[in-house]
Amino acid sequence: MPETKPRRRVRGSSTGRPIMVLLDLLGRRMTLRILWELRDRPLTFRALQEAAQTNPSVLNVRLAELREAQLVGHGVEGYALTAQGRDLLQTFLPLHAWAENWARQVVKGPPGAVRSKR
Repeated sequence: MPETKPRRRVRGSSTGRPIMVLLDLLGRRMTLRILWELRDRPLTFRALQEAAQTNPSVLNVRLAELREAQLVGHGVEGYALTAQGRDLLQTFLPLHAWAENWARQVVKGPPGAVRSKR
């Protein structure tokens, strides 16, 4: 399993700077989706697998990495974000709002553009 702790070498960075380690972890397949699906409540493995629409082997690996990074924990109710994971997700909310606004603008088209009638 690739490293998920700061000060360790990761893909694209030999320095192990915390931001590089975090971006490497977040860039792995299904990581962001798993964090997003856990935003509101804990989920069992099966419920998380269904919500994230992924296979069990990928989910197992990602959960192990997220647990090692202390972003996700496991308890009686299933997998849940830790305090660190919730803090990280809070940093995504402005990006989420920006993306929603951006999507509306892209659908409308550039200023002054004429939309074709279909």
